[in-house]
Amino acid sequence: MPDPVSWMVIEQGWAVVDADGHDLGRVDEVLGDESADIFNGLQVLTGTFGRPAYVPAERVGEIVEGRVQLRLTKEELG
Repeated sequence: MPDPVSWMVIEQGWAVVDADGHDLGRVDEVLGDESADIFNGLQVLTGTFGRPAYVPAERVGEIVEGRVQLRLTKEELG
């Protein structure tokens, strides 16, 4: 099991999964202010055509190298 990492190391293209571990898409953009260590959330590309969805920081769960798990289901992201 990989160790958790800081939001500041999330990169574009990392896998995004829901609370149950099901694939939701890929990280498109990390939103925040690194100099002030303020994490606002993620822009996630979902679906076949990469439809963007905003996920606020409070809905982001575990972050490990290459993967971000959210605290919501696919339906809630909808």
